Amino acid sequence: MTERPVLYLVVCAAGPAEHIDELVDLLIADGWQVCMIVSPTAAPWLDRAALQEKTGYLVRVEWRMPGDPEPHPPADVVVAAPVTFNTVTKWALGINDTLALGVLNESLGAGLPILAFPHVKTELADHPAYAGHLAVLRGAGVVVADGRALGPTARRDRWVVVIEAVQMYRPS
Repeated sequence: MTERPVLYLVVCAAGPAEHIDELVDLLIADGWQVCMIVSPTAAPWLDRAALQEKTGYLVRVEWRMPGDPEPHPPADVVVAAPVTFNTVTKWALGINDTLALGVLNESLGAGLPILAFPHVKTELADHPAYAGHLAVLRGAGVVVADGRALGPTARRDRWVVVIEAVQMYRPS
């Protein structure tokens, strides 16, 4: 393979999103083309222009207009990091009301490898529906990792769990 594999990075509004540029740097250094899709709530937290310059691709928040070309190449793997309680819940139910959810839902339907790193408050993780929603996603083939590792640990070390997990899904 002469071209680098494509990784869609879906970013939701949880604390680690403020440092997503660190993950992008590590993914690029690991040989991935990174295409970012961010939730509307996370978008104002990020320097989208700097991330676009870093990745070479538009950082998407909104749907494209009918007839507009697709701004990202097709994905080889999808990573949702961090992914919130709200997104996990809606995704498991098939709700498609943001581009981030649309990408996750379409990727699931297409059978792409998807790794999700939920970063959820304990009180929300203890909600009676949450475990069931995670089970639905796991049952559909999503690899759900422990997103607590993305918390306020040593700055760049927080992303090691993502890099190690995604390396297993690199196309040959």
